[in-house]
Amino acid sequence: MFSCTVDQEINLQLLQPDHAEAVFAVVEQNRQHLRAWLPWVDKNRSSDDTRKFIQLSLHSLAEMRGVTCGIWFNDQFVGCVDLLKTDKRNHFAEIGYWLSAEHQGKGIMTRSCRRIIVYAFEELGLHRLLIRAAAENERSRAIPEQLGFTQEGVQRQVFWLHDRYFDLVNYSLLNDEWQVRKSHS
Repeated sequence: MFSCTVDQEINLQLLQPDHAEAVFAVVEQNRQHLRAWLPWVDKNRSSDDTRKFIQLSLHSLAEMRGVTCGIWFNDQFVGCVDLLKTDKRNHFAEIGYWLSAEHQGKGIMTRSCRRIIVYAFEELGLHRLLIRAAAENERSRAIPEQLGFTQEGVQRQVFWLHDRYFDLVNYSLLNDEWQVRKSHS
């Protein structure tokens, strides 16, 4: 099972079926907060729904299409970070994430994403990472900007949520850019 310490406060763990209750509890407590930007929230109505999602994520891992990690902050589940749509042929993946409202603004997601980047580039040997965030979601956009991703452009009205289209901002990071950045820090 994938598990790693990010720092003294944060631990990432591969989501397992026995995490379903804890994950669902955080989703339920943050339903309105998460629903603003995440289309899956309305379909996640029980811990059984969460367990099914976890099983699907484990299936994606088995097929090398992605990995979903829970974020534990001081031993409390607070959100998720994952590599999605892994393209083995082109050595590419997308990073996705969400965090409970009460834990935002503490650097938890930036530190967790930094660790996923290291995993993607140094352990999986990926070449390129992508983060897409709704143009209006300033907190989500701050993550790639803080981590040195390059803004590639905006996909206009490509994301449909709650009877409305949203623009998505695309950010990318190449392995060699990360290595240069890492060597200067």
